Amino acid sequence: MHPILAEIEALLEGKAEGRYGLTHVNQRQHALQCAWLAEKGGHGEAFITAALLHDVGHMVHDLGEDPASEGVDDRHEELGHAWLAAHFGPEVTEPVRLHVAAKRYLCAVEPDYFARLAPDSVKSLALQGGPMNAEEVAAFEANPMFREAVQLRRYDEQAKVKDLATPPVSHFLPAVARCLRG
Repeated sequence: MHPILAEIEALLEGKAEGRYGLTHVNQRQHALQCAWLAEKGGHGEAFITAALLHDVGHMVHDLGEDPASEGVDDRHEELGHAWLAAHFGPEVTEPVRLHVAAKRYLCAVEPDYFARLAPDSVKSLALQGGPMNAEEVAAFEANPMFREAVQLRRYDEQAKVKDLATPPVSHFLPAVARCLRG
């Protein structure tokens, strides 16, 4: 097994027990639900990998389980992007990097999106800059990966179902392996 695959498996199996924000799922359950939604949605392996690993930044810092409750933006999207960029191309890393911006974007362009956010997402939104302004919306829409980021964000919001049965981490690792840079 490639060393980064072993590290990803160890993170998802060992360090992902912490509660996911204020939800009733842990980091592993959230990651698996998000990847499973992407798989069921017919997305390719790169997007499924991004969905599985979109919150890896929460698992590679030492700020605790819910830094937003302490008023801290853990910048997990940037940490995750940086951690993944050594091993994956932009088709995996860009949706990860942009999924927080996608939340800000959706709050700006969909009037009812904010009302559907989980309480922890509302709290972190304020730390992340709040809804985008018109200039930020235009810049975000100019990014060639913005649609993938928005779709990932939608799965992110859905992937918080207590006791939902999903495939295990091992189910997704072959797809992750095929997305690794040579």
